[in-house]
Amino acid sequence: MEITPRLKQIFQILLRESAAVSVKYLAEQIGVSRRTVQRELEFVDGSLKDYDLKFVSKTGVGIWIEGSEEEKKRLLAVCSAGDDYDVSNREERRKRLILEILKEKGLRKLYAYSSQFDVSEATISTDLEAVEGWLAHYGLIVSRKPGSGISIEGSEESYRRAIRGFIDENIDTKMMREVYGDDGYDLSSYRALKKGNIGQILNDDIVKRVMDCITKMGHNKVLTLTENSYVGLIIHISIAINRMKKNEVIDDDENWKQNITEDEDYELAKVIVKELEREFQIDIPQVETSYICLHLKGAKHEKIRWNEQDQLEIGNKKLQQLVNDMIDAYDAKQAYLMKQDDGFIQGLLAHLQPTLIRLVYGMKIQNPVLEDIKVSYPDIYRRCEKVAQVLKDFTGKEVPEQEIGFLTVHFGAAMVRLEGRQEKIRKVQAGVICSSGIGISRLMSSKLEKLFHGRMEITAYGKYDITPYIMSRTDFFISSIPMEQPDIPIIFVNPLLSEEDIENIRQMIRKYERLPKKQKEADEFSMQLEEINFVASQIHTVIQYMDFFRVDNQISFGELLIAIGEKMSPYSDCQEIIREDILRREQIASQVFAEFGFALFHARTKGVTRPAFSVCMTKDLGAFADAYFKGIRMVFIMLAPMDEHMKINGDIMGYISSMLIEDYEFMDIVMQGDKEEIRSALSANLKKYFNKYIAGIS
Repeated sequence: MEITPRLKQIFQILLRESAAVSVKYLAEQIGVSRRTVQRELEFVDGSLKDYDLKFVSKTGVGIWIEGSEEEKKRLLAVCSAGDDYDVSNREERRKRLILEILKEKGLRKLYAYSSQFDVSEATISTDLEAVEGWLAHYGLIVSRKPGSGISIEGSEESYRRAIRGFIDENIDTKMMREVYGDDGYDLSSYRALKKGNIGQILNDDIVKRVMDCITKMGHNKVLTLTENSYVGLIIHISIAINRMKKNEVIDDDENWKQNITEDEDYELAKVIVKELEREFQIDIPQVETSYICLHLKGAKHEKIRWNEQDQLEIGNKKLQQLVNDMIDAYDAKQAYLMKQDDGFIQGLLAHLQPTLIRLVYGMKIQNPVLEDIKVSYPDIYRRCEKVAQVLKDFTGKEVPEQEIGFLTVHFGAAMVRLEGRQEKIRKVQAGVICSSGIGISRLMSSKLEKLFHGRMEITAYGKYDITPYIMSRTDFFISSIPMEQPDIPIIFVNPLLSEEDIENIRQMIRKYERLPKKQKEADEFSMQLEEINFVASQIHTVIQYMDFFRVDNQISFGELLIAIGEKMSPYSDCQEIIREDILRREQIASQVFAEFGFALFHARTKGVTRPAFSVCMTKDLGAFADAYFKGIRMVFIMLAPMDEHMKINGDIMGYISSMLIEDYEFMDIVMQGDKEEIRSALSANLKKYFNKYIAGIS
């Protein structure tokens, strides 16, 4: 069971106290009622399942946790770790809800979920209605029992398929390798993984031991699995082991055994089960051997085998002929060119091995994007139905539409590459606009970058950032707010980007990626005007978004970096990038200048999209107490984005740096701690810079 945020607070207090404490004391420490604490304590035993610890409560004495110091430290580390869960992020919350339902099949009350996710029971009830469709897709039903809670109903087969579906939708196999691979934990990858949905389902110790156990076997069939199939097998086994260690009953579902023969895969599954039993000192049900066998049969391999013969190379006549026949069936006119695409041929060969096995054994496969494929690529899907007929003739088995959907992906990708070779394709320059260029535009940019990765370069702008210079280098704009139509195309969209919006953007990309790149005016004067407009825009941005904030006099250097990240960006990922980049620069050479009375923390960073300048002082405007700061009273922060405007941004920031040393009047104004006065003085200085800049190019 996931430990709720409030229960984490309770555990931290109990683990740090040397004696028993009362419920009243816990309530006072956390700032809630005794009734709330008592309700939370109902879930203590379930939350301690993964730990060799015991929760003890004695009337007249109090409550405490018993167990070894090592186990207490392990629990404390989990409870102390930060969690970037955003309660307002409905999509993330609902994914976590699905995860909790899959992890805990037993009966649970709505209050348990509402407390865990820090939302109302009404919100959880609405979320349940939303996720029921996803669960129903895998044959699982959420059963509501008035007065008792909710439970999940469905076969073991459905339960397994749902877990696998969740893993396929959320897993990052590269990150899994980095976290649990032979080289030991990678801390940054580990933190990122544990913040994600899939990271929450994993028991670190079990995953690591399963991976070591499987790898040490050294079996060729396991070692040649693709990364995704290998990690999928590890997680599949780890979840099952976790359930067994909690004494959960795993149903012996006979449906899974009907098409299983005791062949090489089954024997390998038996060996894996024996190794796991030895490693974890548990008895594993016989049905688990069938589950592992099916996973092995349906997995993809880097190098593939057919009918237990030698590894197939691309020259294998039987399989090569099958591939050729499939391509001919897809498009006889384009067949010759498609057969020259080595990446497509290798990918299709690798895909065919598990496909042929699934067809021969009558194994089903889920394709969660099948309907989207049919709607988005009807012509390619229709052609792949002809390809499926070739497979049917080869195997004597019907090819289900889920398999046709996967073939559509392979052939569709080949057609995109073919079109790219036949016509010159370039990356499109697009601008995303919102009122400030910081909020909604960034969210849209992130989503668009994932959807159209590699096809477009996106820049976020505020409504008033659109200058002639910007328009000269942009193919089209995407805007979430009403604005006057500029001289180039603009697509007005819903901030959440509907399917219609995405399709309109896709069509615009397709149009412009085939057109020659926009040429700037050859006229030198026009070029100068464009550059002047851009410099003016950057200066305006620095002044408009300048910030001034105060921190506690006792703040440490590390804590200040966290505060800076939070002030310079509203996004947790960017905050961490900013913190790391400033720290990296500081480690090269300290930017704390005691002789001038200030620190200048600066960096080029991907944590910002525009140049930024801020001032930080203590609450009483006195010196920072931490010895690291050497008695200074002011900290200046200057950040520049990692983009193609390094020269212009560098010149602006360089001028501000000089100003800090040379302009005593500006420093006197800063020491007064008035934000608007500082902004006014900054504006006056940057006006001097702009006039000097204009004079320099005239």
